[in-house]
Amino acid sequence: MKCAIVLVFAALFAVVLAAPAPDAEAQILRLESDVQPEGYNFALETSDGKKHEEQGQLKDVGTEHEAIVVRGSYSFVADDGQTYTVNYVADENGFQPEGAHLPNVPISN
Repeated sequence: MKCAIVLVFAALFAVVLAAPAPDAEAQILRLESDVQPEGYNFALETSDGKKHEEQGQLKDVGTEHEAIVVRGSYSFVADDGQTYTVNYVADENGFQPEGAHLPNVPISN
């Protein structure tokens, strides 16, 4: 009986070790970055279909209302095999994502 339990445990342990880690195998295909005093840009693309591009720019520099405006997009391949893309802006009005798969909910003032 003890031998059977050890054998089952060893088999389960082997299955867990053999399961691929989805993100661990992704390779970076493109990585670009440019950071300046008043803004930045970056782009990242991996072999598993993920992409992320973003740029940030300071607005109203040197004033009381100085803020950063960030614009970007990211995409990924979901478990259903479809590629989903989100475009976004983040500024003094908050994070504002848009995507065909996201609900379009108007923001009231």
